[in-house]
Amino acid sequence: MSTEDWRRIDLYAPTPEHRAFRDTLDEFVEREVEPQAAEHDRNETFNHDLFRRAADLGLLGVTLPEEFGGADLDATAAVILYEALSSSDPGFALAVLAHSILFAQNVNVNGNDEIRQHVLPRAISGEWIGGLCMTEPEVGTDVLALRTQAKRDGNDYLIDGRKTFITNGGIDEHTLGDVFVVYAATGEREISAFVVEKGMGGLSLGQHWKDKLGMRASFTAELVFDGVRVPATNRMGAEGEGTLAMMRNLEIERLTLAAMSVGIARRCVSVMLDYAGQRKTFGVPIREHGQVQRYIAESFAEYRAAASLVFDVARRFDLSQTGQRIEADAAKLFACQVAKRAADAAIQVLGGYGYMGEYVVQRLWRDAKLLEIGGGTLEAHQKNLVKDLSRDPARVRA
Repeated sequence: MSTEDWRRIDLYAPTPEHRAFRDTLDEFVEREVEPQAAEHDRNETFNHDLFRRAADLGLLGVTLPEEFGGADLDATAAVILYEALSSSDPGFALAVLAHSILFAQNVNVNGNDEIRQHVLPRAISGEWIGGLCMTEPEVGTDVLALRTQAKRDGNDYLIDGRKTFITNGGIDEHTLGDVFVVYAATGEREISAFVVEKGMGGLSLGQHWKDKLGMRASFTAELVFDGVRVPATNRMGAEGEGTLAMMRNLEIERLTLAAMSVGIARRCVSVMLDYAGQRKTFGVPIREHGQVQRYIAESFAEYRAAASLVFDVARRFDLSQTGQRIEADAAKLFACQVAKRAADAAIQVLGGYGYMGEYVVQRLWRDAKLLEIGGGTLEAHQKNLVKDLSRDPARVRA
């Protein structure tokens, strides 16, 4: 490859297919996502019709195999998707991510052929809405301490327990989501993973988490498992391999959540720049004032740094492999803080208007906070990075 060739490579859309995908997404976001975002945030409702439209465009199966209706694209395409959606509606983006990455990609990587054939076509088409059941009322980061139990009963398992803060746990306050990957204890500090479908007796919708700070356009609920009978054939992997299944999917989860952060930061910079060019004080646009220049310039620099990190990790990322935790954790740790700082700066630049619902930045500020908690807290990423780098100090160098 000549010097001219590699200089022309676009880290953010390296191939014609990536560029075409990005263009399609930009049009979809402008035409269909942006007009509905504020309303569904205000009403705390999940836009099921828009979800189906995303399915029609193939957005629910970006990383999934073509044989099941997916696009079989790479991690860069996934990052392009969640960055674009989150620049407009992070709550809706989170619902799509919970379905496509936390649930469907999980099934694709950890399920056997029978499970994949049963689940993935329905997930990719949008016939089913899926989610991941890991967090419990008293168990968050310490997943090995979870209390939901799965006890063998002949050819089935009986699952008892509660899962909380489940994105896509329901479609609305009366309707369960369709299907879930559920982690449950099958022994002392031994976890197994199961595919649990709506309609299996004993599964019900518990508390609907309303009045959330952010991500209000995604539906968050508690799920109750009261002797839910699940066929043993719905177990993913051998008994006790649930922790491995969890780890296999966490890396792409964290990378795509980092991409959401990049989308939030980009939108905040754009809003700041536009507003600062129109708003005048002391006879000049406020972009002429040093304080405002600092907010915009530093937010832009951090946004570009986060985007470069996230897309570089995506470029190297192999969806079929594990062992990429350092890169995924670093990307999410940095990008999610950049998103929140950019949103905070945007509110400051817009002043009273930024605090009001008329402008998008107050919603983005609220949405950004979850990304410092969900999919791994800041503290979990810090712990992981120090542990992994201590084991392999050579990884410090890129």
